[in-house]
Amino acid sequence: MSDAPAPARDRPTVRAAMGLPVVGMVGGGQLSRMTHQAAIALGLSLRVLADATHDSAALVAQGVVLGDHTSLDDVRAFARGCEVTTFDHEHVPGPLIESLEDEGLQVWPGSVALRYAQDKIAMRERLAGMGVPVPAFLPIATARDLEGFAHHNGWPVVLKAATGGYDGKGVWVVGSLEEAADVLASGVRLLAEEMVPLTRELAAVVARSPYGQAAAWPVVETVQQDGICVEVVARAPELPEDLAVAAPELALGLAGALGVVGVLAVELFQTADGLLVNELAMRPHNSGHWTIEGARTSQFEQHLRAVLDWPLGDTDTTSDHVATVNLLGPADGSDPRGNLEAALGIEGVDPHFYGKESRPGRKIGHVTVTGTSGEDVERRAWRAHDALVGEQGRGR
Repeated sequence: MSDAPAPARDRPTVRAAMGLPVVGMVGGGQLSRMTHQAAIALGLSLRVLADATHDSAALVAQGVVLGDHTSLDDVRAFARGCEVTTFDHEHVPGPLIESLEDEGLQVWPGSVALRYAQDKIAMRERLAGMGVPVPAFLPIATARDLEGFAHHNGWPVVLKAATGGYDGKGVWVVGSLEEAADVLASGVRLLAEEMVPLTRELAAVVARSPYGQAAAWPVVETVQQDGICVEVVARAPELPEDLAVAAPELALGLAGALGVVGVLAVELFQTADGLLVNELAMRPHNSGHWTIEGARTSQFEQHLRAVLDWPLGDTDTTSDHVATVNLLGPADGSDPRGNLEAALGIEGVDPHFYGKESRPGRKIGHVTVTGTSGEDVERRAWRAHDALVGEQGRGR
């Protein structure tokens, strides 16, 4: 049974006042930017609460409000102008979201569900209690805690910040107590996890509406480098049929059990023994960017449909194979947009730039290629990457 709060249906809405639903998205990053693009086609008005005028979404959206996502006054004032408020990141404090809900404002996903995307310890404990397969873990505070965990699970150990980590930040792989000393002394709430002998990483992305309508896209393979996703391949190549069915079923079950409304991305480890849940994200996610060109309904359109409780869209693929390669700022600090013409000369390349200043290692965009041959679409996607970034990518 879901423990999500019941939707607020008796509140006067912007739809009633203006005849047009207004969705608000807290956070002005690239996820808001791409959600704004999806909103245009649906005839929706998307408002964005951004930190600064140079944020990705603030550069293109009209309904931009500048404010602090940790300020109750700022977020409350923003949400009152929207029929429903949602998020492009997990950094809005839980008590703040609870206050909005107490005031009758419609917020999706709600505070009950978001807790499990914001706090890795809470997520691990809840999932383990549900019988969901997860890596061995233990909340730790001292060297003795870590030593005991390593005694049972072996070195190296993965240490994770319980809150606030992303794209490899807040994750440390340590091979001894000495290597962990600085992290243990940092005062950060920590979770220790076993180093999983994985075959590869996968992601199952689904969406759910307030009253339980749900839909899932095919399982994808995600390729990580230094903790950052560099490539997504849809469908996951050579995935056994039982796992291709089990992964979306697992994600849909989690969406229902946790009361998620909107898009849920479940990051998975594929191991010799099956699947383990690694992370949860309750918003559009990097592993779903391929859906813009590669699915009949993108994750961004689907998220809007879900939070408005509109009928969900078709998640069938538009092509046999899809590859998305992320663009990271080159080491020399150059801007890949200057090489766009060369990339556009590669057949079937769809580039997406996020309006971000190029800095070494910063995620500034992605390219997607669709086609009938998996090997060919990956090759063309990496050729486009190399043309833009000006350096050799990993490829397959």
